[in-house]
Parts: sequence; structure tokens; C-alpha cells
Amino acid sequence: MPAKSAAQQKAAGAALAAKRGDAPKSKLKGASKQMESSMTEKQLEDFAHTTRKGKPDHVKR
Repeated sequence: MPAKSAAQQKAAGAALAAKRGDAPKSKLKGASKQMESSMTEKQLEDFAHTTRKGKPDHVKR
């Protein structure tokens, strides 16, 4: 499932780095903190590897 916005893709990248141990979990906040705890590494990879080209910065709910 690809990310729908650049913000979602960036948050997934931060969460993926924390899940892999490349970044401290204590630095996560907001959506990336929730994503790290609720998604698998594979799901985060799918979101994080989405290209940002043509994506809006944010998507309204």
C-alpha cells in the first residue's frame, strides 16, 4: 500500500529507521511514533519506499 502524501511517506521512513534500530525510538513523535508501534517492518517499507514525486504535502482526512 503506497503512501498518499509526502508527510505520510516521511513519517513511515522515520518509523522504519527506529524499528530497525538506526534511529532512537525516543526521537519519534506524532504519526511516526504510532506507525512504529502498530505496523510491521514490511508495511513500513511499502510506505517509505513510495516516491514523493506528484504527491501532495498533506492529505486532509
